[in-house]
Amino acid sequence: MNGDPDSGELTIREISARSGVSEGTLRMWEARYEFPRPRRLPSGHRRYSERDLEQIRAVVRGREQGLSLPSAIEHAAVLAREARPSVFAALHESFPQLQAHSLPKPAVVALARAIEDESCARAQRAVLFGCFQQERFYRQVQSRWRDLARTAEAAIVLADFERNLPAGSGPAEVAIAPTDPLMREWVVVCDAPAFSACLVGWERPQGEERHRNFECLWSMEPQVVRMAARVCCELVARTAPEFVGDLHDRLEAPASSIGIDPRSVADLTTRMVLYASQAQL
Repeated sequence: MNGDPDSGELTIREISARSGVSEGTLRMWEARYEFPRPRRLPSGHRRYSERDLEQIRAVVRGREQGLSLPSAIEHAAVLAREARPSVFAALHESFPQLQAHSLPKPAVVALARAIEDESCARAQRAVLFGCFQQERFYRQVQSRWRDLARTAEAAIVLADFERNLPAGSGPAEVAIAPTDPLMREWVVVCDAPAFSACLVGWERPQGEERHRNFECLWSMEPQVVRMAARVCCELVARTAPEFVGDLHDRLEAPASSIGIDPRSVADLTTRMVLYASQAQL
């Protein structure tokens, strides 16, 4: 039995295949420990979310590290309540099939610009997040993000700003500390009903500005993009919960699993190739 393609939820067969935990074991955990807690259809069939899958995988890791089953379940519950400090780590852990690519800064700029432009052209009622590390990097593209924010449901950027600034004529600005793991990440997330895309880069330690390189993940899969948006929302909520109060319910809903529009993929890929080639000129 397959999950509902419009809800993005998973059946017990799918959750078992992706977690490596048998269906019988999942049912036993639920009966003895009330974990996980799937949604029940009127028919009685279980439906699981991507977050349920994250927690089940966390229990498996805990057991492999020697924790008892009750302790592993409690540990997974604590992790689920805590904000994850890294968007890159969250995606890499939750979607191991995503392949990271090492890219120089000019290539990352080109990919980010392509996603931003395609978001402006296609995405209505989008939830947008951008992590720019340093304020000066954001100021260089601030006019572009103001354009994006005009048609977005919400737009929030994070960098080493002096203070938090609510949305006005542009995105809300959220300050991050110099020691924050986000200071090593470059993130662009567009989560919209008709278009989803994200780019997450983790910067490798290096010396000169011109030699900056990033380990990058990018995807148009709605489930991956939704996860990136959720993590960004959690990170904003640490210091500016008032900026994301209305977004939690929207982002907790399952992402659509209808599939990726081939035309969207073609258009975004064309922009990426064009901008990347221009960056090399």
